[in-house]
Amino acid sequence: MIPVYKKILFATDLSASASTVLRHVVAMARAHQASVEIVHVLPDVDQAVINYVATIMGEGKLGHIEKEHRDEVAGLLSRKLMQFAREELADHPEDLERIDRIEVLHGPPAPVVLAEARRCGADLIVIGSHGKGRLEYAFLGSVAQRIVRKTDIPLLLIPLTD
Repeated sequence: MIPVYKKILFATDLSASASTVLRHVVAMARAHQASVEIVHVLPDVDQAVINYVATIMGEGKLGHIEKEHRDEVAGLLSRKLMQFAREELADHPEDLERIDRIEVLHGPPAPVVLAEARRCGADLIVIGSHGKGRLEYAFLGSVAQRIVRKTDIPLLLIPLTD
């Protein structure tokens, strides 16, 4: 039986190659009459940096500033993601209607992407892979590699060149 995808999760790092991945996502969504969720994950700040800043500012003030700026950055990135989608799909505005949610989340990218895919009921995850870095990441980027290892949801991996 040929799989039918109804919900596609597009996880993006907002790199210059994200438009390449979006074109694949839209093609899959059209072919399957699927809806799309676009997600971007902001990684947590390194604990050593947090400890250093907390020592200087005090933990209470740091917590308040961190929450305030986290929400501000998430809002800014959500707007940027919507603008990105509008620009990329300007020739096919009907495809914008396939995007039913744009989400900016926080935490370690791979586990957060997988949790969001489960939460939204995605039956396909689409990500790009830069494949740059150390030898163990010769074929896949580190986030892509972690998702490949942990997912039980079908995954479309788009190789990218920047």
